[in-house]
Amino acid sequence: MRPGSLRRRVTLTSVAVVAAVVVVVAVVSDVLFAAQSRSEAQTTLNGRALQAQQLASQGLSPEQIVRRSEVGGGVAVVVRSATGQVLAGRELPGGTRRAVTRRLPDGSSVTLAADPSLEGAAEGRLRRILLVVGGAAILFAGAALLLTTRLALAPLDAMTSLARSIAGGRRGRRLDPVRRDTELGRAAAAFDEMLDALEGAEAQARASEASTRRFVADAAHELRTPLAGIAATAEAGTAPDLDPEARERLAVLMMRDARRAGRIVDDLLTLARYDAGLTPEREEVDLVELVRAETDRDAVRHPDDPVVLDATGPLPVAVDVELIGQALSNLLVNARRYGRSPVRVTVRPGRVEVRDEGPGVPAAERERVFERMVRLDEARGGGSSGAGLGLAIAREAARAHGGDLVCAAPGDDGPGARFVLTLP
Repeated sequence: MRPGSLRRRVTLTSVAVVAAVVVVVAVVSDVLFAAQSRSEAQTTLNGRALQAQQLASQGLSPEQIVRRSEVGGGVAVVVRSATGQVLAGRELPGGTRRAVTRRLPDGSSVTLAADPSLEGAAEGRLRRILLVVGGAAILFAGAALLLTTRLALAPLDAMTSLARSIAGGRRGRRLDPVRRDTELGRAAAAFDEMLDALEGAEAQARASEASTRRFVADAAHELRTPLAGIAATAEAGTAPDLDPEARERLAVLMMRDARRAGRIVDDLLTLARYDAGLTPEREEVDLVELVRAETDRDAVRHPDDPVVLDATGPLPVAVDVELIGQALSNLLVNARRYGRSPVRVTVRPGRVEVRDEGPGVPAAERERVFERMVRLDEARGGGSSGAGLGLAIAREAARAHGGDLVCAAPGDDGPGARFVLTLP
């Protein structure tokens, strides 16, 4: 794109068009005037020649014929004998372009010619008038175009001013064109839409940046606790007079903190994979068997309080077994941690519902529980807490498969939290 003044371009282009029109009009006028002058001169000569013939038939002398034919000017008259001798009048001037010769009754001839000086003078005056008027018209058009172009391009100046004000930090202003069916109206509407998109993207980027900072701070806080426990346990284990039983107890504590830190790191890496666009490796499996495998693992950890499974199969689905298995495991862990027994799992085609008998999730918090590093321990009355990543990972797994995970309102069968996983 070549930069330049649009106002200057429009003005110069318009003046060039006006000048071309003026030149064409001047040339056409000159040609038409010349043709009209020739026609009128020819008519005048024919009329004067007829008059001379009439005068000769009346017996007037050649001198009288010349004097009467030259009345009014603009015509040169000469009468010649049959032998070509000039009887009256004067020789025709040089450069004569139009002449008429007629035979007189006595055998002589009369020749009438238009005065070229008079005809040329008229055409010259016309050309000077056209030159002056045309030049004045071009100058007037240029001055008028400067003003009208400034008014016509005022919306572009408004766009420029608005863009500069937004670049200076003043957000929220818009052009708001009254008419959107014109060129400038469509341009202004597109400009406003672009500003909406840019400001929306900016707000989204700021929110994402704030969320990322908060997430990093929360992750650092979560990792600090087990790492501090590992450091303290390791320091205590270096005491020289420590008995074997105490040393073994410290080793168990260190392993527990290390596992907790490892789980947090694994969860963070899993979320990073989803953020990078993880593509599930799908395979055809039975959804009921997949859920039953996770409930069996849960039964190993809680043999006295098994999950109540309501499922009829087979229900074939194409999913990534590892990702959906982790999502189901996180839902069961969440129900165990924050709810009360029994935990119920209902499997239907493309749908898995996990419900506990706890206090449930407040309506205002049912979407927030899926945010990273968010825990509602106080609201749900849980005694222990995780890092607040399990539900976020489970939702990412569901959405990676084209499904979703939501926290639904309690049903008619009692209070408690209800998490519904849907798969296509």
